[in-house]
Amino acid sequence: MSSYDYIERILMLSKMQFRYLNIDAIFSDEGKNYRFPASPKVNEKVIVKLRVAKNDIDEAFVVANENMIPMIKTATSGRFDYYSGEILCGTEKMKYYFKIEKDGRAYYYNKQGLVKNVARDYDFTIIPGFKTPDWAKGAIMYQIYVDRFFDGDKTNDVLDNEYAYLGVTAKAIKDWDTPVENLDVCNFYGGDLQGVIDKLDYLEDLGVDAIYFNPIFVSPSNHKYDIQDYDSVDPHIGVIVNNEGKVLSEDSKDNTEATLYMMRTTDAENLEASNALFARLVKLAHERGIKVILDGVFNHCGAFNKWLDREGFYGRNGYPSGAYAAENSRYHNFFKWHGGHWPGNDSYDGWWAHSNHPKLNYEGSQELYNYILEIGKKWVSPPYNADGWRLDVAADLGFSKEFNMAFWRDFRKAVKSANPDAIILAEHYGNPEDWLQGDQWDTVMNYDAFMEPLTWFLTGMEKHSEQSNASRYNNSADFEGSMRYFMARFDIESLSVAMNQLSNHDHSRFLTRTNRKIGRLHTSGPAEADTGINRGIMKEAIAFQMTWIGAPTIYYGDEAGLTGWTDPDNRRPYPWGKEDKEILSFYKKMAEIHKSADVFATGSLDYLYMSYGIICFGRWDDDEKVVVVLNNNDTRQEVIVPVWRIEAENGTVFTRLVVSGGDEWSDEERKYRTENGCITVSVPAFGCCIIANWNM
Repeated sequence: MSSYDYIERILMLSKMQFRYLNIDAIFSDEGKNYRFPASPKVNEKVIVKLRVAKNDIDEAFVVANENMIPMIKTATSGRFDYYSGEILCGTEKMKYYFKIEKDGRAYYYNKQGLVKNVARDYDFTIIPGFKTPDWAKGAIMYQIYVDRFFDGDKTNDVLDNEYAYLGVTAKAIKDWDTPVENLDVCNFYGGDLQGVIDKLDYLEDLGVDAIYFNPIFVSPSNHKYDIQDYDSVDPHIGVIVNNEGKVLSEDSKDNTEATLYMMRTTDAENLEASNALFARLVKLAHERGIKVILDGVFNHCGAFNKWLDREGFYGRNGYPSGAYAAENSRYHNFFKWHGGHWPGNDSYDGWWAHSNHPKLNYEGSQELYNYILEIGKKWVSPPYNADGWRLDVAADLGFSKEFNMAFWRDFRKAVKSANPDAIILAEHYGNPEDWLQGDQWDTVMNYDAFMEPLTWFLTGMEKHSEQSNASRYNNSADFEGSMRYFMARFDIESLSVAMNQLSNHDHSRFLTRTNRKIGRLHTSGPAEADTGINRGIMKEAIAFQMTWIGAPTIYYGDEAGLTGWTDPDNRRPYPWGKEDKEILSFYKKMAEIHKSADVFATGSLDYLYMSYGIICFGRWDDDEKVVVVLNNNDTRQEVIVPVWRIEAENGTVFTRLVVSGGDEWSDEERKYRTENGCITVSVPAFGCCIIANWNM
């Protein structure tokens, strides 16, 4: 098109009678405000609502599974008209979007927002009969890496040279404040389940609703993702009744001499006492209203596992022969073999070829398949009564996606038959949609639709602190686009319970990411992870975490100001008595705010104002309205917030609940009166402001 043609077109359009559509007024979502019921049953009728500006459109339709259903105006309130349409659910997943007509032009609305051409992978979804546990919606979860939390029982501590693993011998760290070493796998600080019991009052005071434990079953490592015995809690974090035997002699790595370790980890009384301690912990947690989630490592086990028994611990102590030593072992088909010779056959399949992580061969053994289903049921049943499972590398289980999904369907049935209110959440990178169809997982650890976009925006760093990208730092368009895309992979039931973390055991501490440095423990050293950190950015992240949809999940020590590069440095011991009081008090305040209103668990959410370094969003329902503003710039910013879009009328008074900036924060109240549909909020540099209209 020539410049002349372009000018002619502009002149022509300027002469047309043209009514603009108020795009900012248009809204719908999958929650209780705009869908009744929000999570329908099979064959149930559903009313979906669409909000538009008053007298602004000609017609509206809901397009459900390609059927275009006319909507009718059912209410008018303030600035808005509300249109409703009825959908009849069947038994299968249903997708829908809205079509709006005005002056002969068509517009479309789904999770992408208002568009001229609808992208169907952003459609709203209904999965009839899919229900996640209500207790987990918006629950504040707390992840505990047991060895690094608190040592409540010195008698169960791992001893120096107790056994050898991965070329090193076990090492007891005597000083709790000792920096983490790069070769950390067999270093033990002594944290245990009694230590968690001792700190339940602390967790309750922090506002924790659920504990997620990294693995607690018998294992030679401190991380315990290499399980020896799925039926038993490790006595090194549990109870040691019988404690006979010897440690390895100096410079020895011959585990045939590790008789103390054999006794501790195979003796029936030790295992029973440790299981009983876990049952007691769950009971005490439940009395405080705190749920308990276990880590299920079912894709692979450990080389010390009694089924493989690479070290011979179990064969020497009256257990059946392991598959490593004997080809005719009853457990032979629990593993996939690639030739080799017995005894001592190293040719078994390992997860990512790691020999210390033998991959379990479910396709080859129905006995194994059934056994793990029973394990899934056992720990959520009396006397243990855990409240769910986090599934390690869940998409890797099995040797095909089809088999993987079939297994998780059976696992869900087994777990839910024992405890219908148990949650099943998976570790997963990438699109989880195929597993979130109501018949497998409830939800996932929310990397793609939480941790990664937030980290890029606030720090410009990748979540391991191994890459940086300046183009994504403070880029609100990139942030919103990423969040809309990845959140559209979730149904509302899965999204409402998604595990929203800033840090965890696999990634650098978020506080370290705020220094915007690339590094790892072995290249940069531990001190560099502590330098140049920005507590203001940390508090922005905390405020976002505690007000966004999903389950805000605190990695132990984040609330105390722990720093650290990616693993193993992210597994530093909790700094008891040396907490960052400012961050801790802010976390407590934000947890208090989060628990004060249902809107954070079930309310609607929309972006209100986005600019360079600015994120402003609203949460609202019929009774509560909240505005959250993050300012990630290095100067104070004034933001005009269009609160009319969260249905606040002129004259509505909002109260500031908290404001932060740099190293400071305050909960001093301030009032904001809505005028012309807006309020003006001043936010400090590297700060946040949370404003609400409710009776707290």
